[in-house]
Amino acid sequence: MNRMIKAAAVVLLLAGGCADNSSNACNPVAQTGCEEGLVCEEVVGGETGCFAPVVLRGNVFELGNDTGIEGATVVALDANRSPASTVATTGATGDYEIRVSRQRDVDGNPSGGDVTLRADAAGFQTFPGGIRQALPIDVSAPVDEDGMLVVETAATDVGLIALTSGSGTNVIFGNVDVPSDSTGVLVVAETSGSSAEGFTAIADREGVYRIFNLPDGAFTVLGYAQGANYGAQDASVSGGQEVRVDLSLASDAPGTVTGSVQIVNPGAGKGTSYILVVESTFDETLARGETPPGLRAPEGTELVSSGSWVIEGVPAGKYKVLGAFENDRLVRDPDFGQGNTEIVRVEVTDGQSVEAPSFKITGSLDVISPGAEGPEEVTGTPVFSWVDDSGEDRYHIVVFDTFGELIWSDPDIPGSSGSDPEVMYGGPALESGMFYQFRVTSFDGNDRPLSMTEDLKGVFFLP
Repeated sequence: MNRMIKAAAVVLLLAGGCADNSSNACNPVAQTGCEEGLVCEEVVGGETGCFAPVVLRGNVFELGNDTGIEGATVVALDANRSPASTVATTGATGDYEIRVSRQRDVDGNPSGGDVTLRADAAGFQTFPGGIRQALPIDVSAPVDEDGMLVVETAATDVGLIALTSGSGTNVIFGNVDVPSDSTGVLVVAETSGSSAEGFTAIADREGVYRIFNLPDGAFTVLGYAQGANYGAQDASVSGGQEVRVDLSLASDAPGTVTGSVQIVNPGAGKGTSYILVVESTFDETLARGETPPGLRAPEGTELVSSGSWVIEGVPAGKYKVLGAFENDRLVRDPDFGQGNTEIVRVEVTDGQSVEAPSFKITGSLDVISPGAEGPEEVTGTPVFSWVDDSGEDRYHIVVFDTFGELIWSDPDIPGSSGSDPEVMYGGPALESGMFYQFRVTSFDGNDRPLSMTEDLKGVFFLP
């Protein structure tokens, strides 16, 4: 098991080529047209070529004891949460290896941007999940090993947190028809009833998926891919069953979601983004959920300022609309007493264009420590600090664990004058290997919320 960061320079050579005429050009989706051992990739400028494959190697292990987890599934995702690889299954010691599709420059160097990992396993919380977010993996400087371009760093190892006793043990698996212009699908198994709960997996570029940790009961299995609709399928599981459910494309046209936003008192925030989250996967406490590949405005990693936005190719379904979810120094306005501040919900039917209600975004309270730049290791009793909100009368701090359980709260922290607030944790003992997040909301003298810390900051853990 290797958790040491490895780095080495390597000169990447064009390992092979496709024929000059388009009729014999290699196909990066079907992976045809290249010699054995090479992969077909897009090249900057719109052409395709055959190259040595980019490979991620790593280990999936249980946080707290470093034991490798056998049978976990791992897939690499791009900036729009679309699979950039097939799904790998870990071996007896938790090791995995996956080939990652990346755009190349004319010399064969990977230039398609960073990727992140998703890992699932029986008896463990999905990663990323809860308050844990995946760190970007730089694939631009791999190491040349026996004709493969290998990336093996601390970020390619994934630690999972064991679920509590009493969690479900059933599995739904199968294959999904992947559209020719897509690379993957979000698959959701929903419980029945008005407050459906969704369990998820990402189907890879070949359509393979596996949903772990399902409780006993009846489920509706749905597929979500930008630009496509799927026919729903029903399944029932109990007693640790594994049930196969395949999903086929439907002929119904996808829809469009449009909206507008007001950014007020942005502070250092310059722009933000908007995503659609499948409603059944939305966690009210953590205010986050699962986004189907591509359902983000704007596409990629760009941000936009105040004004209108549009997401096209939206599958039929029920969604929550989230804005300013990324670390962009902006947050959704927390004052639910005003108009246009509640979390927006939309329902899309086949081919429909839906206008989401307008909502407000405001400048965030910036985290100082812990967790200003990413998950941060702490020892002893943590002390929380953040940049002072000059218009506040008091602060309310809460601490959650990675499962969204409230661990500690203090609603009456006095406002600070001329200095940044610091508060020592005052809750029950924290667990080694568990991840936590602190969040702070500021209130004015009329007890109206002004701002809050960002969704993805303030995360910390004990070694």
